[in-house]
Amino acid sequence: MVHALRSRRVITPHGISDAAVLIDGDCIAAVKPASELSAEIPVEDLGDVALLPGMVDAHTHINEPGRTEWEGFATATRAAAAGGFTTLVDMPLNCLPETTDVNALELKREAARGQCMVDYALWGGAVHGNQHELEPLALAGVPGFKSFLIYPGCDGFTAIDRANLELALPHIVRTGLPLLVHAELEPSINAAVAQLNASGADWHRYSTYLASRPDQAELEAIEMLLELCRTYRFRLHIVHLSTAKALPILAAARREGLPVTVETCPHYLHCAAEEIADSATLFKCAPPIRSAANREALWQALRDGLIDLIATDHSPCPPAMKRLEATQLGEETGRFDEAWGGIASLSTALPLLWTDCERRGLSLEQLAEWTSAAPARLTGLSTEVGSIEPGKHANLVAFDTAASFTVAPELLHYRHKISPYSGETLRGVVRSTWLRGERVFDNRSGKAAFPIAPRGREYALSCSLNTGE
Repeated sequence: MVHALRSRRVITPHGISDAAVLIDGDCIAAVKPASELSAEIPVEDLGDVALLPGMVDAHTHINEPGRTEWEGFATATRAAAAGGFTTLVDMPLNCLPETTDVNALELKREAARGQCMVDYALWGGAVHGNQHELEPLALAGVPGFKSFLIYPGCDGFTAIDRANLELALPHIVRTGLPLLVHAELEPSINAAVAQLNASGADWHRYSTYLASRPDQAELEAIEMLLELCRTYRFRLHIVHLSTAKALPILAAARREGLPVTVETCPHYLHCAAEEIADSATLFKCAPPIRSAANREALWQALRDGLIDLIATDHSPCPPAMKRLEATQLGEETGRFDEAWGGIASLSTALPLLWTDCERRGLSLEQLAEWTSAAPARLTGLSTEVGSIEPGKHANLVAFDTAASFTVAPELLHYRHKISPYSGETLRGVVRSTWLRGERVFDNRSGKAAFPIAPRGREYALSCSLNTGE
């Protein structure tokens, strides 16, 4: 059915306008003044509630199949719809089997089918010794590959060292797809941990955990990756950058013309190490949340275009894995060395970011670039999603920037209702989310509802290998 959404604040690539977004089937047919619409077209007037492009999360851990008790497609995509995300790109490592070959990819596709409230794509994994699986994964439709330079916490997704990277990179170059890398090196981390343990450091203290993941581990990893990028000219993407100390070398790489992009995450932009209480393991992530000064430098890098995008790194787990309470006799709670490293954030990312943008005088247009347009470009989806333009999918979010709410468990739609932001008051409320023209989340009355059955589908990219001929 042809219909329209009108807002006095439609966020387009050309600025904010008072306009009507005409929707025909799955797609946006036009963006024009409401006065130019035919009187026969039904129009929903949002008033001053902003209309944003549906967000694209390039870094989500859904964990299904195999670890659905952590999170699954049904719960993750409900949280996404309620949080203003219309496309998720799932990471390959916390599911069983890990997405490191085509057979595992097909098993994940089967697990997702019929469960998803929003659309999705599936990263492939580049691990120790699977270089010959990378081109088949590309031909099967993954948008790129994820790798870890350190142990990722899951035995089946092995870390990849420099030698194995050099075996994998010619295959990745042939695909033309990006390699996403968790950029920390183990020697600096191992040395820091050994020194802390030798000194009897208290692992209940956040300062101990922070010292165990030094900036140097990120810097050394990024320097190595840039050296490889210089040699092989592959598309390098640094995931979840936490240290601002890497910004000068990344800026130099950009000036050199290296094909490198960078993301950071809401928790690095909102939180500061000085504010994290001891034993507050809900804040544990890797790399760690660093200082307030570091946080402000990351914001400046976003303003300057040195950091390209914001991704959630939504990485949930059962509460027991956060060591919030003892599950067996003699077990200690609140130890950062034993707690799982990951923050669930699909339900809170947009208001969290808007709260911080508003404080810093940043605009909705900038936020849409960082959370929609840039991640769509990274994932190869920018012809279909990422902005409010004719021809794009009608993936839209009605976002009430004037409203506020207090984070509480009933507002978290992912599987386990725990959050480091519980009790915090944030600015901005998602009123509705549309996926390809249909409302999939409705919060107009202040009571969350999911009005239709799951209709999310996979974006499988078409890949042609570069043979060099």
